[in-house]
Amino acid sequence: MRNVARVSYATSLMKKGVLISTTEHLLSALAATNLDNVHVELDNLEVPIVDGSALPFVRLIAQAGLRRQRAWRTYAKVLKPVEVVDGSKRMAIYPSDAFRITYRIAFPHPLIGEQELEFTPARANYEAEIAPARTFGFFEEIETLRKSGLIRGGSLENAVVLTRDGVLNPEGLRFRDEFCRHKILDVFGDLALMGHPLVGHVVAERAGHAMHYALVARLWKERNAWKLVNSAELEQARPLHTPAAALAASQAS
Repeated sequence: MRNVARVSYATSLMKKGVLISTTEHLLSALAATNLDNVHVELDNLEVPIVDGSALPFVRLIAQAGLRRQRAWRTYAKVLKPVEVVDGSKRMAIYPSDAFRITYRIAFPHPLIGEQELEFTPARANYEAEIAPARTFGFFEEIETLRKSGLIRGGSLENAVVLTRDGVLNPEGLRFRDEFCRHKILDVFGDLALMGHPLVGHVVAERAGHAMHYALVARLWKERNAWKLVNSAELEQARPLHTPAAALAASQAS
């Protein structure tokens, strides 16, 4: 978490003067496949956007396979509610026996409007239901993003671009609520900054990268709001859904 440099349109990390942008999709795939010991090599300043989702990363992880290690995975189990609020934006986490996310968004656009989705990894399939959801943005924001050093390779092949009343992408949407699903994808990646998988119910309303990070920062400040437990102690903890080829190997770090 100490390496977070920027959390506006994307989550950027910095260490020893080196800045890496748009890390959230890769982090999301790593968290959702229970891959918590990995060495990533990059030859540029931004993680490849690929198709704008986490699906290519999930498939590559499944193709490579995972190796079980001789260590218990350590979880951060939430003991009491923690909340951050910024105007109409709100994000909180509550005690729960398993990790789950409830995300609500609202955009004044005919294809978005108000959307809400609850996702419980232990009962659903991240690869099929969340990973394919692409990043999205509004046509009028493109120039601002490029001036910020983001979306250098941005195109209709790696993002959903919204016009005033539709999308520019000829293939349309992958899900009717693709926008809300992508927000859940992002929160998986941003909450990985906690350093431990969370056990709690995350509720986000009109949030984004900055709010995701703010919740993690608040959790670290309120150290009595959670405790570390390992998989042996956490009897009801279940592994996140992973690609079939990786599932059996992903239950311990």
